[in-house]
Order: sequence, then structure tokens, then C-alpha cells
Amino acid sequence: MTENRKTLVFVGAAAVLTALAFLLAPSTPTPDEFADQGTPFFPDFTDPNTATTLEVVEFDEATGSTKPFKVTFENGRWVIPSHHNYPADAASQLAQTAAGVIEIARDDFRSDNAADYEALGVVDPLGEGAALSGRGKRVTIRGRNGEVLADLIFGKKVEGRDGFRYVRHPEEKRVYAAKVNIDISTRFQDWIDPDLLQLTRSDIERIEVNDYSINERTRSVDRRGQVVLTKGEDGGWKMAGLPSGQTVDSATVAAMLATLDSLKIVGVRPKPEGLSASLRQDEQQVSMSQADLLSLQGKGFYLSRDGQLMSNEGELLVHTRDGVAYTLRFGEVVYGSGLEVTAGTEDDQSPEPQGNAQNQYLFVTAEFDPKRLPEPKRPSDTSFVGKSDSLLSDADRQQRSLYNAWRAWQGNAERGRKKAQELNTRFADWYYVISHDSFRKLHKSRGDLVAAGKD
Repeated sequence: MTENRKTLVFVGAAAVLTALAFLLAPSTPTPDEFADQGTPFFPDFTDPNTATTLEVVEFDEATGSTKPFKVTFENGRWVIPSHHNYPADAASQLAQTAAGVIEIARDDFRSDNAADYEALGVVDPLGEGAALSGRGKRVTIRGRNGEVLADLIFGKKVEGRDGFRYVRHPEEKRVYAAKVNIDISTRFQDWIDPDLLQLTRSDIERIEVNDYSINERTRSVDRRGQVVLTKGEDGGWKMAGLPSGQTVDSATVAAMLATLDSLKIVGVRPKPEGLSASLRQDEQQVSMSQADLLSLQGKGFYLSRDGQLMSNEGELLVHTRDGVAYTLRFGEVVYGSGLEVTAGTEDDQSPEPQGNAQNQYLFVTAEFDPKRLPEPKRPSDTSFVGKSDSLLSDADRQQRSLYNAWRAWQGNAERGRKKAQELNTRFADWYYVISHDSFRKLHKSRGDLVAAGKD
């Protein structure tokens, strides 16, 4: 056998042995930590519209306490239990949040060692005896009958990877770096319709400032004056009884209008049921129990001897062109921050003053003022109805013009009454808290509203 032939035989044998070794060798297993990479956390949760409750728990390291927040569908409406079941604007927002959770997958395995949880920020905020630092935000989504659809702990942002966070299932050890496209807010204002008055500044035609205060010890009323502002045809504002040489401070009025247009709800407190029921009936004189009176007084509102509701910081009346008249009564200062402002403390008493963290109680009512929409002359003859234009006499045309104007007024008045009733029903259940800045821009005296003589 020649040397060349021997070489070919050896090469062929080596190739056969290599092939056999490849075929017979056991397969290399994928490490456990990579087996589920790329899979969704909750494969059975596919329809975001099945979500009916969102629970979020954060941990406040400064106070060493948890901060829970919840929005849920209850008795046919979305509510926020932590805020006295205040109505939530949550249907679409919760569906978007749920859709974002559905998309979260186990992208990159990072650790299954509990000793790493604090550094990654995925310590369960509900865990007992855990470190105060490193606790994450736990988000639980439930469906009907309280079924858990998703439950995750969101930790710190992943450095160098935009949009990624460390994520862990509370019942699992493994931590993943996952793409998270949602920002779950626990701010009360982000889950409600914060536009308190539901008006636009262009609709406002008249503003009345009742400038007074109440001595809480003697219950005497210090009446400092009344100011009436009306909008002219040119859009400018005029003040009744303004002396010659003085003008309305247009900048101050503009700030008032802008604030009314954008007045935001900072917090809410429930009114006593008896008081709310009376207000929903749109009564001018409401019947009140002793408990109702104590609730009012605790917020800075008082009932006068003649049965009129008054407030310790005066009131503002706002009339709109659709006939809706708002009354804004300004009450006590609300101190504090966070939940103690947005929902109140257990005894519903404001904490001791702390710096400049001030807000203000507001009592709002609405009614329809027919004087703002005077009824036009009604037609005396409607025989023109059904006639073609070619058969109409001059008298018919005049009557038709009167009829069209009257019907337009009738429609506007009906819409105004309906809007006022809807607003009053909404306002009836709640004391509101507004920012001190908004209060400052709305709470004006006559001197504030006159331009002449100002520095």
C-alpha cells in the first residue's frame, strides 16, 4: 500500500469517527436561566379589556411605610377607593396600562439571588422584614371576581438600556431586564377628570365678587364690599360703580378668567349624605343636621341665621352665556402634602402648618339663571307652518322669524338647565381642594381689580 493510499485511509477513518462522535454525543442542554428568555410573564393574559382593577404599591423610604393606590370598577362605575370612591376617568387608561403589561417579556435574565434584589430595586414593597431600601413598585392587575391577571415588581432602570427596567414576579426568584413601555402613575390627579368647572373663559360674561370673611369665634360677618364685572360687546371688562379716571385691571381679570378655565382638582372630601341629598335637589334652602353643620364648619363653611350658606373667605359668582351660574365659596386652608391633601387624614383635620404647602377648601354649586337667557317674543300665529316659501305672506315670514328665534332660545335654555343640573349633581357629593395659587388668583378685593393707583 502506497504512502498516499495510507494517508487517504487514515483521513477517511478519522472523518467517520468524527461523524459518529457527533451523532452519538449527548446534546448540550440550554441553561435553565435562558430557557424562558423572550417569553411573556403572563401568557394567559391577552385581552386588556378584561382588567377591572389596578393596584399599585410603592414604598416611601422617608416614612418607612407603603403607599397603596387602587382604581377599580364598582357598581357600574370606575372609582378610587383610597379617595372615598371618587369617580375615576379610568376605562381607557387602565386598558392602556394593561396592554403595556401584556407586552412585557422576560428579555434578559440578570439574577436569581435574593441578595441582589436590593441593588436592582425589586424587593417586594409588601414584604415583611425586608430592607427599607431597594423596594420596587408592585403592580397587580385583576379581572372579574378578583382574579389576578398580572402581578409584577418594577425595579430600577437598567443603565445603558433606554426603556428597560429590572422586573420580577413576586412569587419567583429570577430578575429580568425587560422593556417597559408604561408609566404607571399613582397621582390622584392623573386618574380623574381634573377640570373642575367644565367651562371655557370665552363663555364667562359676568363675575361677582362677594368680599367678606367670618370671625370663627363670634360668627360675625365682616362684609368688605361687592364687585360686579361684566363683559362688554368689545370683549373688555367693566366694573359697576367705577369712579371716573379709574379702570379695570385687565391683567388681574385675565388671570381670573384663565384660572376659572383651568381650575384643577387637587383633592376631595365627601360631604355628609344628608347635605349631598339636599344639594342634589337644587334647593335654595337646604336642611342640615348637627353632623352636617359640624362637617361644614370643619372646612370653613357656615350657615347664617337666615339660612344662607357662607364661607370664611368670601365667594365668587360666575355667570356664563349658556345661563349656568357657578358659586365658588372659599373655605379653610389645607396644609400638608400627598394623601393627607388629596384624600384627607382619618380625622379629616388639617395637620399643623408646615412651610408653604398650602391648599384651600372649595364648595361649589351650580344653577340655571334664566335672566342670562331672556325669553324672546313668541309668535302669535303659526299658520305659516307647512306652507312653501312661495305661499308665505310678509306676516307669515315675520311670524316664522319670531318662531325660529324662540325655538333657538328654547333649545339653549334647555341645554343650560341640563348642564347646570349635571354640574350640581357632580358637585353635590364633594368638598374640593384647590391649590393655594388658584385661590390667590380668584380671591380678589375691589382694590385688586382697579388699575389706577397701583404701584
